[in-house]
Amino acid sequence: MIGRIERYLRREVSRNGTISFALIDSENTPAEEAARVASYAEKCGVKSILVGGSTAIDQLELDKIVKNIKKITKIPVILFPSNVTGISPNADAILFGSLLNSENPYFIIEAQALGALMVRKYGLEAIPMGYIVIGEGGAIGFIGRARGIPPYKPDLVAMYALAAKYMGMRFVYLEAGSGVTSHVSSSIITKIRDVFDGMLIVGGGIRDSKDAIEVARAGADIIVVGTLLENKELMPKLSEIVEGVKNVRG
Repeated sequence: MIGRIERYLRREVSRNGTISFALIDSENTPAEEAARVASYAEKCGVKSILVGGSTAIDQLELDKIVKNIKKITKIPVILFPSNVTGISPNADAILFGSLLNSENPYFIIEAQALGALMVRKYGLEAIPMGYIVIGEGGAIGFIGRARGIPPYKPDLVAMYALAAKYMGMRFVYLEAGSGVTSHVSSSIITKIRDVFDGMLIVGGGIRDSKDAIEVARAGADIIVVGTLLENKELMPKLSEIVEGVKNVRG
């Protein structure tokens, strides 16, 4: 069953073409700073704030961050967990993802099973998502023991995206990883767009409007910007990115 937040995201994509999310790392961003960054991102036009992190283990701090953000923003706060410690009862929804190309079953289904009762107890809207790491994958590639798919093998990525589709996942997230030097290639995004008709999220390595527009033109519904928000000198680029991808896909 599609919930309120997912309907909102689909509506925004339908109206605006590619939309943008801001990702806040709960492990490396103090709660007060996270709220300030989220407020700035909302003013820039992002449609949601993602809260998570590859190494996030402090659940109390994560919950504090979520509450602080919700006090001063009106856009949805969506959890993007790497483990069961990434769940907060105060968020609007959770990207309930399976790291499809992990070599460790824990990140494919075990963490999800452990967290499912909490998601139900808290009444969080769960958005089913296939998570695929491309290349090295940065921190999540290491933590999640992902068998990173070579960036020049779009057919291999398509296999996983199709598997996600056939298992009923309505979202697919292509991850290059935080702090990486390049984003997921256009050839991979285009290939996935050909085989997957759900919502396509692309994150990692998107550092300016040129990168964002390339990703949007290739077929991404949602782009995620995170690393540049950790550098005050780079933060102004967020507005350029958000504006740059508007209506790119028409």
